[in-house]
Amino acid sequence: MDLNPMEAVENAQGQPPPPSDRQIARLNTWVALTVAILATFMAVCKVKDDNIVQAMQQAQADRVDDWGYYQARNLREELADATRVQLQLVAPDHPGERQAAYAQAIARYSALAKEQSDKKRAVLARAQDDQKTYDALNLHDDQFDLSDALLAIAVSMLALTALTHKRWLFLVALVPTAGGVVMGIAGLLGWSLHPSVLTTLLS
Repeated sequence: MDLNPMEAVENAQGQPPPPSDRQIARLNTWVALTVAILATFMAVCKVKDDNIVQAMQQAQADRVDDWGYYQARNLREELADATRVQLQLVAPDHPGERQAAYAQAIARYSALAKEQSDKKRAVLARAQDDQKTYDALNLHDDQFDLSDALLAIAVSMLALTALTHKRWLFLVALVPTAGGVVMGIAGLLGWSLHPSVLTTLLS
């Protein structure tokens, strides 16, 4: 077995011995395995996140449509009310034989105003439900965004680990790995975990 004189000098100076080829190979195996698992997990989260984004777009479109319908119903209600009030004001100034016609018109516009008011409330409820749906989906979208960011940091640190062969760097990389996996699982399972500070920073 050949001795490396440089190792003796380094050990004499108190420096740790360099890692053996077996240790390097074992570390690289763990790095490669971790990266492969993270890549698979990120792909699954990406598919789910894309579906959530599509659902958010649909909820946003539905909300815009419902608010448009709400404004239209509100305008119709106000016009019907204004017409009813106008008819009620001018009805006393006309002969008695026309009172029946005015009463019929007033009743018709009163019914129209009530119908539009009822429909307006129904549309308002749908618009509010659309907003709640959007907010719930947005929470999970934030979870996947945060998971993606943390796992990207983890993969970068793992790449540095493969280059430098520093075991401590691999252990440090496990911190963003754990955070990214937890946030990804939260998004996949519909948990309400939502670190507001980080998501606000990234938004």
